[in-house]
Amino acid sequence: MLSFMRSTIGCDLGDRNSRVCCLTADARVETEATVRTTRQGMREFFSARAKARVVLEVGTHSRWVSELLKSLGHEVVVANPRRVKLISQSDSKSDISDAKLLARLGRADPELLAPIIHRGTQVQADLAAAKVRDALVRTRTKLVCQARGLVKSFGERLPRCSAESFHRRARADVPEALKAALEPLFDILEKLEIQIKLQDVAVEQLAKKYPDVEVISQVNGVGTLTALVFLLTLEDKSRFKKSRTVGAFIGLRPGRTNPATQTSSYPSPKRATPSYGGSW
Repeated sequence: MLSFMRSTIGCDLGDRNSRVCCLTADARVETEATVRTTRQGMREFFSARAKARVVLEVGTHSRWVSELLKSLGHEVVVANPRRVKLISQSDSKSDISDAKLLARLGRADPELLAPIIHRGTQVQADLAAAKVRDALVRTRTKLVCQARGLVKSFGERLPRCSAESFHRRARADVPEALKAALEPLFDILEKLEIQIKLQDVAVEQLAKKYPDVEVISQVNGVGTLTALVFLLTLEDKSRFKKSRTVGAFIGLRPGRTNPATQTSSYPSPKRATPSYGGSW
Protein backbone atom coordinates (compact mmCIF):
# COMPACT_ATOMS: atom_id res chain seq x y z
CA MET A 1 0.00 0.00 0.00
CA LEU A 2 1.16 3.52 -0.67
CA SER A 3 1.92 5.83 2.19
CA PHE A 4 -1.09 7.67 3.57
CA MET A 5 0.81 10.92 3.05
CA ARG A 6 0.87 10.46 -0.71
CA SER A 7 -1.60 12.42 -2.83
CA THR A 8 -5.10 11.09 -3.49
CA ILE A 9 -6.92 11.31 -6.82
CA GLY A 10 -10.67 10.93 -7.26
CA CYS A 11 -11.78 9.97 -10.76
CA ASP A 12 -15.45 10.09 -11.77
CA LEU A 13 -15.53 7.88 -14.87
CA GLY A 14 -17.76 8.98 -17.71
CA ASP A 15 -18.44 7.20 -20.97
CA ARG A 16 -16.49 9.71 -23.07
CA ASN A 17 -14.82 12.04 -20.57
CA SER A 18 -13.90 11.60 -16.92
CA ARG A 19 -13.50 14.26 -14.25
CA VAL A 20 -10.43 14.11 -12.02
CA CYS A 21 -9.70 15.82 -8.71
CA CYS A 22 -6.20 15.60 -7.22
CA LEU A 23 -5.66 16.26 -3.50
CA THR A 24 -2.29 16.96 -1.95
CA ALA A 25 -1.05 15.14 1.15
CA ASP A 26 -2.55 17.90 3.32
CA ALA A 27 -5.96 17.58 1.58
CA ARG A 28 -5.73 20.70 -0.59
CA VAL A 29 -7.16 20.57 -4.11
CA GLU A 30 -4.14 20.57 -6.39
CA THR A 31 -5.69 19.85 -9.80
CA GLU A 32 -9.12 19.49 -11.33
CA ALA A 33 -9.19 18.27 -14.89
CA THR A 34 -11.14 16.48 -17.60
CA VAL A 35 -9.56 13.35 -19.08
CA ARG A 36 -10.68 11.39 -22.13
CA THR A 37 -12.00 7.95 -21.10
CA THR A 38 -9.64 6.13 -23.45
CA ARG A 39 -6.47 4.15 -22.82
CA GLN A 40 -4.38 6.89 -24.41
CA GLY A 41 -6.07 9.69 -22.48
CA MET A 42 -5.76 7.92 -19.14
CA ARG A 43 -2.17 6.89 -19.77
CA GLU A 44 -1.09 10.40 -20.74
CA PHE A 45 -2.61 12.00 -17.65
CA PHE A 46 -1.69 9.45 -14.98
CA SER A 47 1.78 8.54 -16.26
CA ALA A 48 2.77 12.18 -15.86
CA ARG A 49 1.81 12.21 -12.17
CA ALA A 50 3.60 10.91 -9.10
CA LYS A 51 2.36 7.61 -7.73
CA ALA A 52 -0.87 8.18 -5.82
CA ARG A 53 -3.96 6.52 -4.44
CA VAL A 54 -6.64 6.69 -7.17
CA VAL A 55 -10.28 6.18 -6.22
CA LEU A 56 -12.81 5.07 -8.85
CA GLU A 57 -16.44 4.07 -8.60
CA VAL A 58 -17.26 0.69 -10.10
CA GLY A 59 -18.81 0.89 -13.56
CA THR A 60 -18.46 -0.06 -17.21
CA HIS A 61 -14.95 1.35 -17.58
CA SER A 62 -13.60 0.73 -14.07
CA ARG A 63 -12.09 -2.71 -14.77
CA TRP A 64 -9.78 -1.72 -17.61
CA VAL A 65 -9.01 1.69 -16.09
CA SER A 66 -7.99 0.09 -12.78
CA GLU A 67 -5.72 -2.37 -14.58
CA LEU A 68 -4.10 0.43 -16.55
CA LEU A 69 -3.51 2.61 -13.50
CA LYS A 70 -2.03 -0.29 -11.53
CA SER A 71 0.38 -0.96 -14.39
CA LEU A 72 1.49 2.68 -14.05
CA GLY A 73 2.30 2.13 -10.38
CA HIS A 74 -0.70 3.77 -8.75
CA GLU A 75 -2.67 2.28 -5.87
CA VAL A 76 -6.25 1.85 -7.09
CA VAL A 77 -9.36 1.66 -4.92
CA VAL A 78 -12.58 0.71 -6.75
CA ALA A 79 -15.47 1.89 -4.58
CA ASN A 80 -18.72 0.03 -4.14
CA PRO A 81 -21.44 2.49 -5.27
CA ARG A 82 -23.73 1.37 -2.46
CA ARG A 83 -21.24 2.85 -0.03
CA VAL A 84 -20.93 6.14 -1.88
CA LYS A 85 -24.49 7.28 -1.20
CA LEU A 86 -23.30 10.82 -0.60
CA ILE A 87 -22.79 11.14 -4.38
CA SER A 88 -26.21 9.94 -5.51
CA GLN A 89 -28.08 11.79 -2.74
CA SER A 90 -26.26 15.09 -3.05
CA ASP A 91 -28.29 18.14 -4.15
CA SER A 92 -25.20 19.63 -5.78
CA LYS A 93 -24.29 16.60 -7.84
CA SER A 94 -21.79 17.19 -10.65
CA ASP A 95 -18.92 15.27 -12.17
CA ILE A 96 -16.24 17.37 -10.51
CA SER A 97 -17.93 17.31 -7.08
CA ASP A 98 -18.21 13.52 -7.38
CA ALA A 99 -14.51 13.26 -8.18
CA LYS A 100 -13.64 15.49 -5.24
CA LEU A 101 -15.79 13.46 -2.87
CA LEU A 102 -14.22 10.19 -4.05
CA ALA A 103 -10.78 11.67 -3.42
CA ARG A 104 -11.66 12.81 0.10
CA LEU A 105 -13.31 9.51 1.02
CA GLY A 106 -10.34 7.59 -0.33
CA ARG A 107 -7.92 9.78 1.60
CA ALA A 108 -9.82 9.31 4.86
CA ASP A 109 -10.17 5.52 4.81
CA PRO A 110 -10.55 3.31 1.71
CA GLU A 111 -12.34 0.66 3.77
CA LEU A 112 -15.30 3.04 4.07
CA LEU A 113 -15.80 2.51 0.33
CA ALA A 114 -16.04 -1.29 0.65
CA PRO A 115 -13.53 -1.73 -2.22
CA ILE A 116 -14.36 -4.38 -4.78
CA ILE A 117 -12.01 -6.61 -6.77
CA HIS A 118 -12.61 -6.94 -10.49
CA ARG A 119 -12.62 -10.29 -12.19
CA GLY A 120 -9.64 -11.32 -14.21
CA THR A 121 -9.67 -10.49 -17.91
CA GLN A 122 -10.11 -14.10 -19.04
CA VAL A 123 -12.92 -14.81 -16.59
CA GLN A 124 -14.71 -11.63 -17.68
CA ALA A 125 -14.29 -12.69 -21.32
CA ASP A 126 -15.71 -16.16 -20.58
CA LEU A 127 -18.64 -14.61 -18.74
CA ALA A 128 -19.32 -12.47 -21.82
CA ALA A 129 -20.35 -15.63 -23.71
CA ALA A 130 -23.18 -16.20 -21.22
CA LYS A 131 -24.14 -12.53 -21.34
CA VAL A 132 -24.33 -12.61 -25.14
CA ARG A 133 -26.54 -15.70 -25.03
CA ASP A 134 -28.78 -14.00 -22.49
CA ALA A 135 -29.08 -10.94 -24.74
CA LEU A 136 -29.99 -13.11 -27.73
CA VAL A 137 -32.66 -14.99 -25.78
CA ARG A 138 -34.15 -11.76 -24.44
CA THR A 139 -34.25 -10.32 -27.95
CA ARG A 140 -35.99 -13.45 -29.25
CA THR A 141 -38.59 -13.19 -26.48
CA LYS A 142 -39.31 -9.55 -27.30
CA LEU A 143 -39.72 -10.27 -31.00
CA VAL A 144 -42.06 -13.20 -30.35
CA CYS A 145 -44.19 -11.04 -28.03
CA GLN A 146 -44.20 -8.26 -30.63
CA ALA A 147 -45.43 -10.63 -33.35
CA ARG A 148 -48.16 -12.08 -31.15
CA GLY A 149 -49.33 -8.63 -30.09
CA LEU A 150 -49.55 -7.32 -33.65
CA VAL A 151 -51.54 -10.33 -34.77
CA LYS A 152 -53.94 -9.96 -31.82
CA SER A 153 -54.62 -6.36 -32.88
CA PHE A 154 -56.11 -7.88 -36.08
CA GLY A 155 -58.41 -10.17 -34.12
CA GLU A 156 -56.29 -13.29 -34.72
CA ARG A 157 -53.98 -15.41 -32.58
CA LEU A 158 -50.81 -17.27 -33.43
CA PRO A 159 -50.54 -20.93 -32.33
CA ARG A 160 -49.00 -21.90 -29.02
CA CYS A 161 -45.46 -23.12 -29.41
CA SER A 162 -42.02 -22.74 -27.88
CA ALA A 163 -39.93 -19.68 -28.62
CA GLU A 164 -37.41 -21.95 -30.33
CA SER A 165 -39.95 -23.20 -32.89
CA PHE A 166 -41.95 -19.96 -33.20
CA HIS A 167 -40.40 -18.87 -36.51
CA ARG A 168 -41.37 -22.25 -38.05
CA ARG A 169 -44.73 -22.91 -36.43
CA ALA A 170 -46.29 -19.44 -36.52
CA ARG A 171 -45.10 -18.05 -39.82
CA ALA A 172 -47.86 -19.61 -41.90
CA ASP A 173 -50.60 -18.39 -39.54
CA VAL A 174 -49.83 -14.69 -39.88
CA PRO A 175 -52.83 -12.81 -41.38
CA GLU A 176 -52.34 -11.90 -45.00
CA ALA A 177 -52.46 -8.17 -44.23
CA LEU A 178 -49.47 -8.54 -41.86
CA LYS A 179 -47.28 -10.95 -43.82
CA ALA A 180 -45.16 -8.27 -45.49
CA ALA A 181 -44.70 -6.35 -42.23
CA LEU A 182 -43.76 -9.41 -40.13
CA GLU A 183 -41.58 -11.21 -42.66
CA PRO A 184 -38.38 -9.37 -41.60
CA LEU A 185 -39.16 -10.22 -37.97
CA PHE A 186 -39.42 -13.93 -38.73
CA ASP A 187 -36.18 -13.77 -40.72
CA ILE A 188 -34.41 -12.30 -37.67
CA LEU A 189 -35.96 -14.93 -35.38
CA GLU A 190 -34.63 -17.68 -37.63
CA LYS A 191 -31.11 -16.23 -37.51
CA LEU A 192 -31.35 -15.67 -33.76
CA GLU A 193 -32.18 -19.34 -33.24
CA ILE A 194 -29.03 -20.34 -35.10
CA GLN A 195 -26.89 -17.98 -33.03
CA ILE A 196 -28.42 -19.13 -29.74
CA LYS A 197 -27.61 -22.73 -30.59
CA LEU A 198 -24.04 -21.73 -31.43
CA GLN A 199 -23.79 -19.95 -28.06
CA ASP A 200 -25.07 -23.08 -26.34
CA VAL A 201 -22.20 -25.01 -27.89
CA ALA A 202 -19.75 -22.28 -26.85
CA VAL A 203 -21.02 -22.41 -23.26
CA GLU A 204 -20.62 -26.20 -23.16
CA GLN A 205 -17.03 -25.82 -24.39
CA LEU A 206 -16.29 -23.13 -21.80
CA ALA A 207 -17.70 -25.29 -19.03
CA LYS A 208 -15.00 -27.87 -19.71
CA LYS A 209 -12.38 -25.33 -18.59
CA TYR A 210 -13.92 -25.23 -15.10
CA PRO A 211 -14.17 -28.67 -13.39
CA ASP A 212 -16.39 -27.27 -10.62
CA VAL A 213 -19.18 -26.67 -13.15
CA GLU A 214 -19.85 -30.41 -13.27
CA VAL A 215 -20.05 -30.52 -9.47
CA ILE A 216 -22.46 -27.58 -9.20
CA SER A 217 -24.69 -28.87 -12.00
CA GLN A 218 -25.34 -32.07 -10.02
CA VAL A 219 -27.89 -30.06 -8.01
CA ASN A 220 -31.40 -30.78 -9.26
CA GLY A 221 -32.58 -28.00 -11.59
CA VAL A 222 -29.12 -26.48 -12.11
CA GLY A 223 -27.87 -26.78 -15.67
CA THR A 224 -24.48 -26.12 -17.21
CA LEU A 225 -25.25 -22.47 -18.02
CA THR A 226 -26.41 -21.60 -14.50
CA ALA A 227 -23.50 -23.45 -12.94
CA LEU A 228 -20.99 -21.72 -15.20
CA VAL A 229 -22.40 -18.22 -14.57
CA PHE A 230 -22.47 -18.85 -10.82
CA LEU A 231 -18.87 -20.05 -10.81
CA LEU A 232 -17.59 -17.18 -12.96
CA THR A 233 -19.47 -14.67 -10.83
CA LEU A 234 -17.65 -15.90 -7.72
CA GLU A 235 -14.39 -16.47 -9.66
CA ASP A 236 -12.38 -17.44 -6.56
CA LYS A 237 -14.36 -19.54 -4.10
CA SER A 238 -11.46 -19.65 -1.62
CA ARG A 239 -11.98 -15.99 -0.65
CA PHE A 240 -15.21 -16.88 1.16
CA LYS A 241 -14.55 -18.02 4.72
CA LYS A 242 -18.12 -19.28 5.13
CA SER A 243 -20.49 -20.65 2.51
CA ARG A 244 -23.33 -18.49 3.85
CA THR A 245 -21.50 -15.33 2.77
CA VAL A 246 -21.74 -16.38 -0.89
CA GLY A 247 -25.46 -15.55 -0.96
CA ALA A 248 -24.79 -12.06 0.41
CA PHE A 249 -22.07 -11.56 -2.21
CA ILE A 250 -24.52 -12.05 -5.08
CA GLY A 251 -27.20 -9.94 -3.40
CA LEU A 252 -29.31 -12.58 -1.63
CA ARG A 253 -29.77 -11.24 1.87
CA PRO A 254 -32.76 -10.33 4.06
CA GLY A 255 -33.57 -6.75 4.93
CA ARG A 256 -32.62 -5.43 8.36
CA THR A 257 -34.88 -3.21 10.38
CA ASN A 258 -33.56 -0.49 12.66
CA PRO A 259 -35.53 -0.88 15.96
CA ALA A 260 -35.21 2.83 16.69
CA THR A 261 -36.70 4.02 13.41
CA GLN A 262 -38.49 0.87 12.20
CA THR A 263 -37.00 1.51 8.78
CA SER A 264 -35.24 -1.05 6.66
CA SER A 265 -31.48 -0.62 6.27
CA TYR A 266 -31.30 -2.77 3.16
CA PRO A 267 -33.44 -3.39 0.10
CA SER A 268 -35.95 -6.23 0.21
CA PRO A 269 -34.54 -9.72 -0.54
CA LYS A 270 -33.73 -10.38 -4.16
CA ARG A 271 -34.82 -13.39 -6.13
CA ALA A 272 -32.28 -16.11 -6.69
CA THR A 273 -31.31 -14.94 -10.15
CA PRO A 274 -27.68 -15.50 -11.25
CA SER A 275 -25.73 -12.30 -11.71
CA TYR A 276 -24.29 -11.90 -15.19
CA GLY A 277 -21.38 -9.97 -13.91
CA GLY A 278 -21.88 -6.30 -14.25
CA SER A 279 -18.47 -4.76 -13.55
CA TRP A 280 -17.16 -6.58 -10.52
